[in-house]
Amino acid sequence: MKIFTTSQIAELDRYTIVNEPIHSIDLMERASRKFAERIISKFCTIERIAVFAGPGNNGGDALAISRLLISGHYVVDVFIPDFGKTPSECFTVNLNRLKEVTDDSRIKIIYFNLFPSISDYHLIIDGLYGSGLTRPLSGFAADLVRHLNQSGVPIVSIDTPSGLMGEDNTNNDMTAIIKASFTYSFQFPKLSFFFKENEEFTGIWEVLPIGLHPLGIQEKLTRWNYTEVKTAAGILKVRGKFSHKGTYGHALLVAGSYGKMGAAVLAAKGCLHSGVGLLTVHLPQSGSQIMQTVVPEAMVSIDQSDLLISDIALNVPYKAIGIGPGLGQAPGTVLALKKLLETYKAPIVIDADALNILSSNPELLGLIPENSILTPHPVEFDRLAGVAVSGFERLQNALKFAQNHHVVIVLKGAYTAIVSPDGNCWFNSTGNPGMATGGSGDVLTGILTGLLAQGYPPKETAILGVYLHGLSGDFALLDSSMESIIASDLTMNLGKAFTFLKNDPNFGKPEKKVQF
Repeated sequence: MKIFTTSQIAELDRYTIVNEPIHSIDLMERASRKFAERIISKFCTIERIAVFAGPGNNGGDALAISRLLISGHYVVDVFIPDFGKTPSECFTVNLNRLKEVTDDSRIKIIYFNLFPSISDYHLIIDGLYGSGLTRPLSGFAADLVRHLNQSGVPIVSIDTPSGLMGEDNTNNDMTAIIKASFTYSFQFPKLSFFFKENEEFTGIWEVLPIGLHPLGIQEKLTRWNYTEVKTAAGILKVRGKFSHKGTYGHALLVAGSYGKMGAAVLAAKGCLHSGVGLLTVHLPQSGSQIMQTVVPEAMVSIDQSDLLISDIALNVPYKAIGIGPGLGQAPGTVLALKKLLETYKAPIVIDADALNILSSNPELLGLIPENSILTPHPVEFDRLAGVAVSGFERLQNALKFAQNHHVVIVLKGAYTAIVSPDGNCWFNSTGNPGMATGGSGDVLTGILTGLLAQGYPPKETAILGVYLHGLSGDFALLDSSMESIIASDLTMNLGKAFTFLKNDPNFGKPEKKVQF
């Protein structure tokens, strides 16, 4: 799915109006009907709803939704604040339509310039401001938002929480944004939904398709994407009947130090379960017996040091290398990483302590092979690129870093962002909070290394690998709970994740319109 800026979505609205063709008020009615249907299906047991309608088109949606809701069993009170602004044309049309049904005792319109009492309502529908907001709310509008947030009544926002900007909220007044329990966004999620600091405002968000013109969507360019199953399934390759272990590459994982051999084991299992043909793990002498006992499918390359990685032998033509899990940052390991970067010129997967070594030794950044895949969590990335004050700013830093160093950044999080050197970004759609456990990232490093060894290009490796990693966590959740998932569960459910993609009709058929 493409993700557009709010200005681009407005352009798509206009494109749809001209090319469907459809009147603006009828497109609003279609969107409002989708929203009302979702409210009716989700909140079928409640009775009293307070709808707050601002003077713009978001308020017009709110008025249309109010009219549609009384077809159910709801009692709906529509609150129209005095913001001192001229209402939009669609607001006025929908207000007149709403007045035509106010003889129904279940609905009434309340104009106000003082805060109304709302504690007796079961639900608030927020239609004060839409996604086109470009500056923080202030004055009466900001105070009203705070009043609604303090009411204790669940809030559902139309398209976007009032006060939340569609993209960058770095300088927004975070006290003047609706804290919704649910947000139902029209046609596309907003970019701001993907940043951690905005979760308290969006709550659980869903996308409601409203029939914007498919040709307009197809033709409009954007750097932002949301990875859906059809994209991941299209990347996944079909295996040939006469293929053999050599077909799927020989990977090298450089991992482990004394007390952290588990990280190497988890990465190795992730790599093997990703479909790699052969795997060698380079690790300290003290980890050799552990690896060969726990992961008999892996070969081992034994370092001269008993406790840490000090020298990495490249006496085999490896198709891909992954380095970092449990590595440590000893001086000898720093030198070993430097030598590897100077010697190996194909893309490398760089994670964990290997990233921390780069942060402490920025002169090594210029040695990273082009199209390597770096997999930092936010703190690790801030060490590399500078501290960011918001998720939006961090993403901008990732775009610059990827372009300046010609690498793929896998910025890990709830919606892991894959940022490529060409300036494009894919947010991942799979995974759950149960994956917030030690070793989960090590498994991802193994998966990415395995896919890279099989011949997947780096960007596709990152998109597919992150999707599979999250999907394996979702399958693990089906048999467990978020609290009890451990990293080993991810490796054990990778097979289900692959099967799920192979059962999709897009399996092995890359999307022509996806930019890689």
